[in-house]
Amino acid sequence: MIRYIVKRLLLMIPVILGVTWLIFTIMYFTPGDPARIILGTDASEAEIAALQEDLGLNDGYVVRFVRYVKQVFIDFDMGESYINGRNVGEEIGLRFPYTFRVAAISVVIAVLIGLPLGIVAAVNQFTWKDNAAMMAALVGISMPGFWVGLMLSLAFALRLGWLPATGIGGPQYYILPCLSIGLSGCASIARQTRSGMLEVIRQDYVVTARAKGQVEWKVIYWHALMNALIPIITQVGTMFGIQLGGAMIAETVFSIPGIGTYMVSGIKNRDYPAIQGSVLYVAVIFGIIMLVVDLLYAFVDPRIRAQYQSRKARPKKAAAEGGK
Repeated sequence: MIRYIVKRLLLMIPVILGVTWLIFTIMYFTPGDPARIILGTDASEAEIAALQEDLGLNDGYVVRFVRYVKQVFIDFDMGESYINGRNVGEEIGLRFPYTFRVAAISVVIAVLIGLPLGIVAAVNQFTWKDNAAMMAALVGISMPGFWVGLMLSLAFALRLGWLPATGIGGPQYYILPCLSIGLSGCASIARQTRSGMLEVIRQDYVVTARAKGQVEWKVIYWHALMNALIPIITQVGTMFGIQLGGAMIAETVFSIPGIGTYMVSGIKNRDYPAIQGSVLYVAVIFGIIMLVVDLLYAFVDPRIRAQYQSRKARPKKAAAEGGK
């Protein structure tokens, strides 16, 4: 297991380098002059040229890319924002807790609603319960996230006055943004759960469990659901990784000072260090989340766990045979 984790972490290195090259190249060829944006329309050409020189924007593509790679991966410095002059890494670190809370709560909401919906739909296939559950999932996945956020804000903040519309503070500030993300996420999980459950619910081991007199809820949850969890875990892990990368729509609508808002602000202002640092952070977080998902496979499925154990046992067996 440890060897597998180390191998996966090493494989993340070329992926992160590839993401770094891709986002740097996109930013390099994107139209717009950061120096003009920083200084404004009233700045003279001499002032703009001086700032371009200070920022290193006059250097060639290769020189700027090598300098950026050295700065990030050797000096562990993501640079300073063109707009406010703050360190990008520190800025992301300050914003990460807000994004993490929104992502975690929204994923929990999606699982708590979507998983039972999918189970009910699979157990009652082709009945009104199945149709109602899938209709609710279809409605949820069809509604744009920003529209859901605006409707929730209008209903519960503006009309009823129960919850704050924007900003960040106590637990009540997270309800509306997490619901706006979680409702669309629960639809995806419900559809994935139904599909996975239908594949295993008629398998021989499920029929055998019923024939032995096992209680129905145990048959559904312990025999069917546990064997259908792997694609569901993948769906949940992917969703969590994307949300940790910055729930840009929800954070923008509800004015949450998270990574998504920081990235949107960087794109608007041509703040290259902020954009590159945010995307690089997203790539690292997503890679770690997918590693955790792979490890959860072994925890859920004994067959995958046995493969890890057999790999560990092979070198010992080979050494024992060599000794003979």
